[in-house]
Amino acid sequence: MSQPTWTVVVPVKRLAVAKSRLRGALAGVPHEELALALAADTVAAVRACPAVAEILVVTDDARVAAAARDAGARVLPDRPGAGLNAAFRHGAAAAGGGWVAGLTADLPALRPAELVAALRAVPAGPPGVRRFVADAPGDGTVLLAAPPGVPLDPRFGAGSAAAHAASGALPLVGDWPSLRRDVDTADDLAAAARLGLGPRTAALAAARCPA
Repeated sequence: MSQPTWTVVVPVKRLAVAKSRLRGALAGVPHEELALALAADTVAAVRACPAVAEILVVTDDARVAAAARDAGARVLPDRPGAGLNAAFRHGAAAAGGGWVAGLTADLPALRPAELVAALRAVPAGPPGVRRFVADAPGDGTVLLAAPPGVPLDPRFGAGSAAAHAASGALPLVGDWPSLRRDVDTADDLAAAARLGLGPRTAALAAARCPA
């Protein structure tokens, strides 16, 4: 049986309000530049994943949209304008069926091989069941995947790993440190840097002003 190909939905907030807890993490680097770099490196890593047929970036930010198109993604306006889960549902509805995954936009160390491994683990599990990958601390979610005919039903936000489990999704277990390393704080960014940042985020980290 051949492996399925996926549509991956990546919502990105307007840069002015994105990643608020990360503000000031890189001295001398404008916050919007850092937020854009995180999203751009995430999308580029997804684009390099051979299991992914299409990336749908849901955003109302013109700079994010331009970077996403440059990386080969399809851009959808955030017409719901009702937060992260509504944006995930909007993107999943536009995917037109098939295998759909929602991925957070703050994975600047993401390695395509780890995303491939996680996605390929989904059809190997129980049929007709959503699967999720928890973040490094274990309480959040970085990836939620649904097989054809099953709604994505996202529950992202505080305590999302437990919320996804309570909704019937099953956790995916694997050694995927770069996939699990989302970035919300300066400490998270430092941890991602130890794994190896994508080029745009790495360039900003290298250019930051000395403390």
